[in-house]
Amino acid sequence: MSKRDELIVKYAADLKEKCGVTADMDFLTKVTIGCGPSIYNADSSTVAGSDEKELATVKNNFLIKKLGLTDGPELDKGIQAVIEQYGKSNKNKYRAVVYYLLAKHFKKEAVYNK
Repeated sequence: MSKRDELIVKYAADLKEKCGVTADMDFLTKVTIGCGPSIYNADSSTVAGSDEKELATVKNNFLIKKLGLTDGPELDKGIQAVIEQYGKSNKNKYRAVVYYLLAKHFKKEAVYNK
């Protein structure tokens, strides 16, 4: 099993245990691949849910640039909903899991079907 496959299994377990979500493995794999090499770096593989600068990066680089959403208060609300779902007290919020939940929240799974 490759390192990426191991991480995808870990992300699926996180979705199940911490978010109560059964992962769509094909979609989770696409989101993980879309994260690129950041998943292998301890710092960039996680999202700091209480860091405003980090959340702004998620909004600009993922929601606006990747998913093609328009900036507005609904993006911030969506991010907060996902952070709540993942658990504010949970220190390790994996980037791929956060992106997976955000894509599902905004119903933008089709972006990964290209």
